[in-house]
Amino acid sequence: MLLCQARARSDVTIQTFAVTTPEQALIKRLPARIERVLPLSHDVMGLYLKLPVAEAFPFEAGQYIDIMLAGGRRRSFSIASAPQDSRLLELHVRRVAGGEFSESLFSHTVRSALLNIEGPLGQFVYRAGAAPMLLVGGGTGIAPLLSILRHLVGNGIEREMAVYWGVRSERDLYALAVLEELAGRAGARRVEVAGPRHADVATPSLRIVPVLSEPAPGWCGRRGFVHEAVLEDINDLHKYEVYAAGPPAMVAAVRSDFTARGAAAHRIFFDSFDYAPDSPARQRSSAATKS
Repeated sequence: MLLCQARARSDVTIQTFAVTTPEQALIKRLPARIERVLPLSHDVMGLYLKLPVAEAFPFEAGQYIDIMLAGGRRRSFSIASAPQDSRLLELHVRRVAGGEFSESLFSHTVRSALLNIEGPLGQFVYRAGAAPMLLVGGGTGIAPLLSILRHLVGNGIEREMAVYWGVRSERDLYALAVLEELAGRAGARRVEVAGPRHADVATPSLRIVPVLSEPAPGWCGRRGFVHEAVLEDINDLHKYEVYAAGPPAMVAAVRSDFTARGAAAHRIFFDSFDYAPDSPARQRSSAATKS
């Protein structure tokens, strides 16, 4: 109807969505069509969801959505795209053995399907400021960090940033090319790559450090656990804001070891990718990428 022409004939009750804080976007439940599915690695699929043209979907960099399944079940996935690209949401789906949603995605049974989503959700969001940033990701924990990086680079926000991304092997570095492209756009005229193969990528404002826990003999980059690579490089963390996303063990190590090295606990923002009970009433303590 045209609200400028329609006139109410009786009292009208208007129902609104609850808003937790003035800065947060409204939580909506919307249909979303699978626009495309792109294999990113041997066990990670890029899922691109197209939202209705008539519905705005504002979100903050770092947040996640829930995909609604049958029986009230849901799966949560962090948004990898930037808030300025909210019409097409990019998600990173890791294949989980027996996972209801991921198995159907990898077996091509839900391609081009219409899904129902709920969001945006989560308190793991970018905070504006001037302090240097440490972004530490494990596996698909790179997804919300990509959203933050894309937001910063896309809007020309200049901050000193270092991204440490930990995976098992070189074949798991599915987002490295995207990270290198963002580094190239972050105000640098050239991108420096140390060594004959992928290692640290640095610009004046953005440093990318891939870390492999199970590298092949030819790998010339960093080895071991990703949080330990940070501690090897930086002796005092008191001046940094830390954004950590990934497996619970990695997040727990960041929180304990980084505070011991000087990081302020209130400036460590984390997104632990926990597996939650498969029920409609499950707790949403943080963004999580599941099956």
